[in-house]
Amino acid sequence: MIHTTRETLKRGALAAAAMLFMSVAVAVAVAAGGAAAESTPSGDAVSAEQVGGLGSLVADYKTRSASRYTGDSWAPFAKALKTATDVAADASATAPEIAAAKTALMSAAGELEAADEGTFQTITNNTFWNDTSGNPIYSQGGGVFKFGDTYYWYGVHYLGAESYRANPTRKYDNQVSFVSIPVYSSRDLVNWKFENRVATRSTPINNGATLGQAGWVGRLGVSYNENTGKYVLATQAYVGGGHGVLFLQGDSPTDTFDYAYFQTQVVNSPTTGTGDQTVFTDEDGKDYLIFSNREGRSRAFVSKFRESDSLRIEPGAEIGRNSSGREGNAMFKLDGKYYHAASDLHGWNTSVNYVMESSSVQSGYSGEYVLAGTEMDYSHVTQTGFFVTVKGTKQTTVIYAGDRWADFAWNGIGYNQWVPITRTGSRPQFHSVSQWQFNATTGEWRVGPANNYILNPNFQADRVVVSQVRGWTNTGGGVTNVSPGANGSRFALQLGSGSAGVRQQITVPAGTYRLSTYAKTSGSVSGAQLSVTDASGATRTLSIPSSSGWTRRDSAEFQLAAGAATVTIRTSSGTLTVDDLALVRTSGVPTPGQRYEAETAPAVCQGTIDSNHAGFTGTGFCNASAAIGAYAQFTATAAAAGTATLGVRFANGASGLRTANLIINGSTVATVSFETTGGWTTWATKTLTASLNAGSNTIQLSPTVADGLPNIDHLHVGAA
Repeated sequence: MIHTTRETLKRGALAAAAMLFMSVAVAVAVAAGGAAAESTPSGDAVSAEQVGGLGSLVADYKTRSASRYTGDSWAPFAKALKTATDVAADASATAPEIAAAKTALMSAAGELEAADEGTFQTITNNTFWNDTSGNPIYSQGGGVFKFGDTYYWYGVHYLGAESYRANPTRKYDNQVSFVSIPVYSSRDLVNWKFENRVATRSTPINNGATLGQAGWVGRLGVSYNENTGKYVLATQAYVGGGHGVLFLQGDSPTDTFDYAYFQTQVVNSPTTGTGDQTVFTDEDGKDYLIFSNREGRSRAFVSKFRESDSLRIEPGAEIGRNSSGREGNAMFKLDGKYYHAASDLHGWNTSVNYVMESSSVQSGYSGEYVLAGTEMDYSHVTQTGFFVTVKGTKQTTVIYAGDRWADFAWNGIGYNQWVPITRTGSRPQFHSVSQWQFNATTGEWRVGPANNYILNPNFQADRVVVSQVRGWTNTGGGVTNVSPGANGSRFALQLGSGSAGVRQQITVPAGTYRLSTYAKTSGSVSGAQLSVTDASGATRTLSIPSSSGWTRRDSAEFQLAAGAATVTIRTSSGTLTVDDLALVRTSGVPTPGQRYEAETAPAVCQGTIDSNHAGFTGTGFCNASAAIGAYAQFTATAAAAGTATLGVRFANGASGLRTANLIINGSTVATVSFETTGGWTTWATKTLTASLNAGSNTIQLSPTVADGLPNIDHLHVGAA
């Protein structure tokens, strides 16, 4: 129930005064609830877990450094941290006092404002993701929730995820055996640290059972209750022959969660349990369950969590109906409007996203319409998972977290596919990108350098054999998708029956590109080719010679003008089968700036040039001496005087922040904060701006603390 606005901070400050009254209300409400009463503390009773929960938050927030934040935001945070520290150390502190201190601390932490403009981090889809320790991220059917200044990602680890990752070339029907609910933490929404398994197969639940005995566990979310200071996890569950919403709770975001309640019926829903569900927290801190009815899934509901303890779902408000059924029900808010999104009902397979919108969270929704950008590749070959809204210092971006799974579907590589959503005109726009870069501080995003501009390039959006492949328009002849595809994928595109072809229109920025595909042929083939025609009318063609087996074909680099481009695949005779198409920009026009490696003269490293941590560019990186004044310096040339963008690529595997002065041509122009990247092999880019002179410039990073600099890989200087 926590949220991060000035209103929250005010409420946090008032919480201590009101908490004694609220604790009585909680006790009454919980007692009325029956089964959950014994798991919810009332009055002044304090458990060791409550004290430990506050203590773990205090220990975490003590690692924050004042130099990284604005003074206006640091002062109330420091005050809340001191109060929480005192309460955690006070043996006589009551349960309401602990909850109030926790709420105020997280509220103040959520209001911290970065002193710099943050760092762009790269999100690459169509891959299996790892945590900061290099281990697989197993998180399906969950959500990301911000508590304080940290994002926490909860989901389910199913046994089938391990099978799918080991061999992603087949379906794994019904491998949904529950393993655990892991939680990962991140400050940038890109680099995720494994924290704990908040629940496992041995977690006790109601009637003497354990989660391992549940027939189904999935589609979960977490809320924070300001009254009790508890984090409440709500998940679908099938327990002892009954469907319902299972509630677990803990005393910190990464605590081991315990059983709290099992609610089989939400009032106004025609069935027990829920269809698909997610948790949505509004800007006022109120939490809602977004779900459909279990059988048929034709009705969409928004239900409020009980405010006293978050251990009940209140009567549902029906916001829409569709007789065909919908799944993947989820919600986001953008520019003051609420958007309910869902996918077609066909078992983890991909589809467009159907959206309803309203100015009120529980009423007044429009009819369904298709979310723009999801049509050509069925939402980047996913179904709706959940959304994360990031209100940055420069813009608000919603992250669509798509669910891609092997069970029943086999829709391609990777479990989680994240893309940005922004507002275009009066409606939201889905941006289907295979790689993009995101700055969690400013909220800005940009297309990544390795993005594939072709949509549905592996022909895996369609879940059945079709004669009109999703995202591609037939231009003649026989067209279908066949199985298997190249490299063990599920489908490929096949053109036959004489002259045949398809085309796709996309939008590209100006630049230098390379076109590639895997292809094979049969029969007497002629005129087989893959081509791109840009906005200027110029066509670049990749001819495909005969080949009985899958063979990769690559074009030479070529220029494309900005604007609409048409990708065409055709053959004049014989059968052509293609898969794994790619149109990737190899460089921009003109090239935006220059890279300067830390190990290459005239760069100076007061320390050593090392190469023992993988992931660096060039031949090494600067490992500066651990001392104030031990600097890394670059000499950069600017074609003209003006403001330039500086990108410092670094790795900070230490547990704390490292700061440095940015010195341009002998003058200190800024203090730069290099946050921890989670490991010495995890590299990030800090983006800065600075005024440069025409010609030669010295750009120096000089540490302000004895710990020294992080490892510095290179400096990229954009055109002034």
